[in-house]
Amino acid sequence: MESERKLKLNLKRTFLIGFAFFGILLLWQVYDSWCPTFLTDIFARRMYDLSSAELKLADPGKILNVQWIVGIIMACDNLAALILLPIFGNLSDKAKTPIGKRMPFILIGTLVSAVAFPFIPLFFHANNVAGMIAIMIIVLIFMMMYRNPAVALMPDITPKPLRAKANGIINVMGYFGGAMATVLGIFLKLSDYINVPDADRKLWIIEIPFIIASVLMIISAFVLFFTVKENKLAEELKEDMELGEQMAAIENPVSDDAPMSKANKKMLLAILGAEFLWFMADNAIGTYIGNYVIYYLNSASSATMILTIVGGVASVLGFAIAGTIADKIGRKWTISGGLVVTVAAMAVMCFVTPTGKAVGEHGEFSFPALLFAVWAIKGFGMALVHNCSFPMVVELCSNKKIGKFTGYYYAASMSAQTITPVLLGLVFRITTAWNTLPIYAAVLFLVSFFVFTLLVKNIKAKKVANSHRIEALDGE
Repeated sequence: MESERKLKLNLKRTFLIGFAFFGILLLWQVYDSWCPTFLTDIFARRMYDLSSAELKLADPGKILNVQWIVGIIMACDNLAALILLPIFGNLSDKAKTPIGKRMPFILIGTLVSAVAFPFIPLFFHANNVAGMIAIMIIVLIFMMMYRNPAVALMPDITPKPLRAKANGIINVMGYFGGAMATVLGIFLKLSDYINVPDADRKLWIIEIPFIIASVLMIISAFVLFFTVKENKLAEELKEDMELGEQMAAIENPVSDDAPMSKANKKMLLAILGAEFLWFMADNAIGTYIGNYVIYYLNSASSATMILTIVGGVASVLGFAIAGTIADKIGRKWTISGGLVVTVAAMAVMCFVTPTGKAVGEHGEFSFPALLFAVWAIKGFGMALVHNCSFPMVVELCSNKKIGKFTGYYYAASMSAQTITPVLLGLVFRITTAWNTLPIYAAVLFLVSFFVFTLLVKNIKAKKVANSHRIEALDGE
């Protein structure tokens, strides 16, 4: 009988869709790892007529005074994303082309942002702040054209009950992209560029990671284009998508012909509110960890990259098992558990301090080993959160509105990322203490836990029957 038919996740196709995430995380890992330090250095020169390395030696406290400006610039990027992501999501929902509704946005966004990306370090090296920020804006706009449609592609062709598992797979692919950027940062250390006199700064140290990221982004986009045929898959999977609608894990069914139910609206707002808070916390850590390592721990920037690998490995583990955990206890409690684990990691990070043990050619300190444990725990916890949160949002819409609801998801995350760099930058300026970073994040993660756990309701009590383990990851 149709009602007894089990849905199976196509492993091969899901991995191919994951190439979209590979390109996204590759670019953003390079962007987030290098650009805040570029901005710190370039504004230190304008405020104090010293490079950030010289300022660190002369008056380390003044580095913190620069962070609020860095936060504003990073927040402006996110503000643009807050506006653009829902627009591109809605446009792609309505688009009809011979190559699909998402693919034109993916291809154009990738090509333009990939061409522009290597000019960021070029303008920084030339000490041209206007040119650098202008290129950052161009990259951001076209990555937003790419990002929302690329993310919406997975739920477009994946039935609702299978989206948590699919989200785990494509996020693992994304982390491979982030890992590529991280490896570049280990061998091309940003601190080797920053902590030397201007005459000894070599452009290739900071230029090569951006060029490689651009090339790999283009390759990933073309792999996606030549292997995932949107229109053909939409037709082939029509019956599975309809069955997925019937098996959705919400009490009130969704329909294109009826307004969203009051219960579903409340659930959507609760998820987005909690998401806003945990992204405020997570983005604060991600934005400032590079500067935290270079200017507070006084360690080599390569340590940040190793930190990212440790967190990435733990995240991959989290993504790999999150779908199975969600099948056992539900997506809500999987996310809640992930937030508890992450709060614990931030609590431990509050006790991390500079080692004071000199090592390295620039008199840098050894890296505190405790931070590796913190990053592993945080990576695992946030993988559980991210794996299940996006599927919960698109569970509340029909297949014709996935781009629009993807826009809602990113509107919440990007508004958080617009506010948090500026807010934390001001906190740094007031407290003049780098160890406020983990305290700030821990408080926000904790509040998001209570908002999510107490307010997200309307979950179907009886779980649907899904295929599990190898059967669920059927290749064909």
